[in-house]
Amino acid sequence: MGQYEGAARDIVKAIGGKENIAAATHCVTRLRFALKDESVVDKEALEAIDVVRGSFSTNGQFQVVIGQGTVDKVYQEMAEQTGIGQVSKEEVKNAAADNLNPLQKAVKTLADIFIPILPAIVTAGLLMGINNILTGAGIFFDEQSLIEVYPQWADLAGIINLIANTAFVFLPGLIGWSAAKRFGGSELLGMVLGLMLVHPDLLNAWAYSSAVQGEGVPVWNIFGLEIQKIGYQGQVLPILIASWVLVKIELFLRKRIPDSIQLLLVAPIALLVTGFVSFLVIGPVTFTIANALTDGLVWIFEMVPAIGGLIYGGFYGVLVITGMHHTFLAVDLQLIGSTGFTFLWPMLALSNIAQGSAALAMMFATKDEKLKGLSLTSAVSAYLGITEPAMFGVNLRFKYPFIFALIGSAIAGLFITLNKVQAFSIGVGGLPGFLSIPSEKWVVFFIGMAIVIVVPTVLTYITAKVEKRKIKKRRGWPPQVHIAKVSLPLFGDRDLVSLLNLKWGDKVPVP
Repeated sequence: MGQYEGAARDIVKAIGGKENIAAATHCVTRLRFALKDESVVDKEALEAIDVVRGSFSTNGQFQVVIGQGTVDKVYQEMAEQTGIGQVSKEEVKNAAADNLNPLQKAVKTLADIFIPILPAIVTAGLLMGINNILTGAGIFFDEQSLIEVYPQWADLAGIINLIANTAFVFLPGLIGWSAAKRFGGSELLGMVLGLMLVHPDLLNAWAYSSAVQGEGVPVWNIFGLEIQKIGYQGQVLPILIASWVLVKIELFLRKRIPDSIQLLLVAPIALLVTGFVSFLVIGPVTFTIANALTDGLVWIFEMVPAIGGLIYGGFYGVLVITGMHHTFLAVDLQLIGSTGFTFLWPMLALSNIAQGSAALAMMFATKDEKLKGLSLTSAVSAYLGITEPAMFGVNLRFKYPFIFALIGSAIAGLFITLNKVQAFSIGVGGLPGFLSIPSEKWVVFFIGMAIVIVVPTVLTYITAKVEKRKIKKRRGWPPQVHIAKVSLPLFGDRDLVSLLNLKWGDKVPVP
């Protein structure tokens, strides 16, 4: 019998048996299931299994937290017992999609597009943070930056800045690649389409406003039809819609053109038609919509920053539960592309810390070794920007830690929004989040960090202790013992209470 054979058998039983499993795979720490019916899962029995550290459901997938290394062995045992074949994470996602409603499917589509390009965006954010440290005045020296005091560092900062900016300058190319793949077309054509929308011959999107007020926007004149030569640097909506159109045209052509000449006709026709439609209709319409949405958000946070910060800061954790937080990645990128900054992302970073702090408080408050281990590892993960283990494994399980994390995040969101804290890029959430904040706002952001550490930790710890006492009281603890006389070998028949109250030096008659 294998070491984890029993655990694997118990897990399968707890999730409704192998007949309830549509597909299964695993990641570094978790088993991932697409279940036919999640309502039959016995979560109490599941989380009582020794190797299981927690479980949660998100985006149609039921995930069981096991731990790094162990999860591989448990999965192998489970595969042998059930006959479930090895499948990819993508196949499990596709199987899980059947359990989603239309809104969830739309959110999942956006997540499938933006998550693959997230490493490039986060890397760019981290590098921009390093550049911020090198070029920010007042960090190391009064009113001077590091490169001003040490000019030999200036070129290094310049190279870092160029590398960091690349992902944002060519963002439509990244989105085009990922969107075309998600919609079922050629990733290469999607990338070319995205790069086409930021071609150097086009008017830079960031210069559009000044061109309108000055010399005017350059145009192509095609048989009397004027098409504006505008680039879409930093824009999200134009390339999303254009990629969908490109894939539809590509798939339409592939079904009707013989295989022998597809290479010569499909890509040129698809790109040419999509290009015309993009510059003539898709680009101008979506550019207007995107700017209107951006202006609306900016107006809200400028006119009523307290309400904006309180609501977004407080409810971001709820968005994570529904998976809708992925849609705000597109909003952040749109804000950065249009204004150079985002006021939403700093609240995301603080929300991560708040969830980690609530989980960490549970580690200090509990005596359950299994819960201690899960709370610690999930808190560290949240402090580094990944909150799902803390939220689903600990905080939502006990409810009040999650609520206190939301309260702390709301207070911090209110505070930093009133003080106009913004991020110049998307980076790593949690504690490293300050790297994406301009150095002149670090002090304010650190105060926000203190709020999301102290408030959830203190409230969660106190409540956990109170709840513990209530449970003991309901169970009759401490037990009420009524003893009148006790026969002891040395003391004879004595009142036990009087013996317990003896002080050092008291004389006790020995029979």
